Amino acid sequence: MKQEMLNIETNGRGTYEISGEVQNLVAKNNIKTGLCHLFLQHTSASLILCENADASVRTDLENFMARIAPDGAPEYQHDMEGPDDMPAHIRSILTQNSMSIPITNGRCTLGTWQGIYLWEHRTRGHRRKLVITLQD
Repeated sequence: MKQEMLNIETNGRGTYEISGEVQNLVAKNNIKTGLCHLFLQHTSASLILCENADASVRTDLENFMARIAPDGAPEYQHDMEGPDDMPAHIRSILTQNSMSIPITNGRCTLGTWQGIYLWEHRTRGHRRKLVITLQD
């Protein structure tokens, strides 16, 4: 089993494809068959496995989340870091902070239209830490 940390810089709210970085770590560690587990060490960002061919899918997801977890809603008590603080936590809880993907023939076995994304839920940029555990 091998484990690495990936640091991801975001520019604020939105999706950031990390499929290439993850695939490169699998290749670098020479894992032919196994499991790639991703764990994001944050409560205001998340991981998603999403369509990678049409960016409008991710735009629609962002618009959906804006309706169900709007910034600055008056019912939120937690706003220590601004009006996007509590909505970011809600968005993170409704999605996921970890995922496991099988490794086949030295690559994460993603479907044709699948990409791995970090979804930043805060409006300003952050440095996110992703723990990647590779098991062969």
